[in-house]
Amino acid sequence: MLSKLFGFDPTQHKVRTEIVAGVTTFLTMAYILAVNPSIFSALSDKGMPTDAVFTSTSLAAIIGCLVMAFYAKKPFGLAPGMGLNAFFVFTVCLGMGYNWQFALTAVFLEGIIFILLTVLKVRELIVDAIPKGMKTAISAGIGLYIAFIGFKNCGIVVDNETTFVALGNFGDINTLVALMGIAITSVLIILKVRGGILLGILATTLIGIPLGVTHYEGMLSVPPSIAPIFMQFEWHNIFTWDMLVVVFTFLFIDMFDTIGTVVGVSMKAYNINEDGKIEGVGKVLMADAVATTAGACLGTSTTTTYVESAAGVGEGGRTGMTAFTIAVCFALSLFLAPLFLAIPNQATGPALILVGVMMCSGMAKIEWEDFSESIPAFFTMLLMPLCYSISDGIMIGIIVYVLLNACTGKANLKKISPTMWVLAVLFVLRYVVRASA
Repeated sequence: MLSKLFGFDPTQHKVRTEIVAGVTTFLTMAYILAVNPSIFSALSDKGMPTDAVFTSTSLAAIIGCLVMAFYAKKPFGLAPGMGLNAFFVFTVCLGMGYNWQFALTAVFLEGIIFILLTVLKVRELIVDAIPKGMKTAISAGIGLYIAFIGFKNCGIVVDNETTFVALGNFGDINTLVALMGIAITSVLIILKVRGGILLGILATTLIGIPLGVTHYEGMLSVPPSIAPIFMQFEWHNIFTWDMLVVVFTFLFIDMFDTIGTVVGVSMKAYNINEDGKIEGVGKVLMADAVATTAGACLGTSTTTTYVESAAGVGEGGRTGMTAFTIAVCFALSLFLAPLFLAIPNQATGPALILVGVMMCSGMAKIEWEDFSESIPAFFTMLLMPLCYSISDGIMIGIIVYVLLNACTGKANLKKISPTMWVLAVLFVLRYVVRASA
């Protein structure tokens, strides 16, 4: 039964491991339940209720994770994506002056296009076209990226006007709690304690209670209605230039953030075959596309596959049961929001940092002596955290890969597939348009 539902193999997988992995991933991505409504609160005076966004965020995540669990049978979590929600609110609605119904319509159209691209295997073609060395670099780059997010959430890395980033204040109680969390979780991982990452999150949360870092404000709450934002589409502007630009932007960012996440986490989770192809990637991408479309109907921004899925993979999650567990946790969050939202960044940050360490193990497989491989890989890895964007790291890495191999002899030129050529040209055009905007 479990094999048919989730791709679970009793000889290779354990139910407890999959459940722990799912809970771990949920805890590392549960921040979206607080952050998404917070971002959308900027539209509250324009008729978009913030409490309704909380419910739609949970429901979109539940639907996405269930499709991932039963259809794709992979251990990835989905929810409305960071960055994409900010683009929705601050660029489309507040910057361009459109109402939130216009933006929801753009997200819905993006989801439909995504479904079509997945059915036509265009997205799968892109994933398969990326060289294996670049796939390894993407995995390591995502490791650096989520570790950077973890350091930032912990207060270990902070903003600095002169140097952009700097070391945080270790005298701050929030940072001290995070450092304790890193120490506890590191020891548990070194000792190979099963569920060490999850135990580290829970231990740090408990430590934070008497120190005032964890704020517990009850347990139960009734989910607010999504009626004010459900299926609120605006069709009369769909053939405008602005709609085309907005849909294309949502599509572009989501596509390459998702591809990067799927490739990176899959490289860590599975033994990828020699040609670098990821089994079942088409179904993973379809789950992402369906979740985006459903999320738009529910009243929230683009739903995407979360890089924090790496936390569950780090705990041993390998099947759809992990995704199903994440869905159950999001369902519980509808009624237990105060409890889940009490887990502070100082508790989840250490998990992201240490999962980042795990994901960087693939760096050893990069052919560092072959600079036609290592230079693009280096650009890909480093630019993800520095630009705070998985998609920019991938796009610039592919441009560099094609340019260097095209300019260094016939042998290297043969390594470039037609799809890589097309992607490089599209990416160059994207940056030219961005520069001239």
